[in-house]
Amino acid sequence: MLGFWLMASPFIFRFGGSPANDLLCGLLVVIFGFLSYWNRANWTHFLTLLVAAWLIVFGYLAGLPAPPSAQNQIIVGLLLGMFAIIPNKTNEMPEAWRKFYADKNSTSTK
Repeated sequence: MLGFWLMASPFIFRFGGSPANDLLCGLLVVIFGFLSYWNRANWTHFLTLLVAAWLIVFGYLAGLPAPPSAQNQIIVGLLLGMFAIIPNKTNEMPEAWRKFYADKNSTSTK
């Protein structure tokens, strides 16, 4: 959702200049989010940390006082940094534990 917010924010804040930074960063966040649910690429949510760092630096370099669009980039960058380190399946046990319990249950029923 933060990726979609980034893509919509240039139209909400209507800042001068090119909205390409927010659109590209939002698109990358959405792509990395969808790819992270694919088992072969479940590590891609960590790439969101790079986008988050870029947003924070880009927003910080906008100058003082920071315009609302730069403040938005910094806050979204911080939020992305916090959420990027959370694994996808946090409500499930780690895969090794699930395998252990599946093996244990299959041997106990024989």
